[in-house]
Amino acid sequence: QVELVESGGGLVQPGGSLRLSCEASRNIFSRWTMGWYRQAPGKQRDLVATITSDGSTNYADSVKGRFTISRDNAKIVVFLQMNTLKPEDTSVYYCNLRVVGRDFWGEGTLVTVSS
Repeated sequence: QVELVESGGGLVQPGGSLRLSCEASRNIFSRWTMGWYRQAPGKQRDLVATITSDGSTNYADSVKGRFTISRDNAKIVVFLQMNTLKPEDTSVYYCNLRVVGRDFWGEGTLVTVSS
């Protein structure tokens, strides 16, 4: 079992920035993919960005050029730098870890973009 601890959500004005982080509770010695998904009220959970253990990244079209996902090579920590935030980015953001065919989820962190 792996627990994911998220941090960094909050309230920000349009055009502002936030950084989310997600740390796994233990080291993982298989290839893994970690990423962020988001879910607004009444909507499905959608991919935001992912990064693999070898550094390959993938982004939703809606966040390309504004969000950057990165990882800490020393431990299983992933960051999501979110710039030029828009009101439509308001959602609960969930961290995901996929390893050996299993999915693990964090509890979610709320990001609110509003003036």
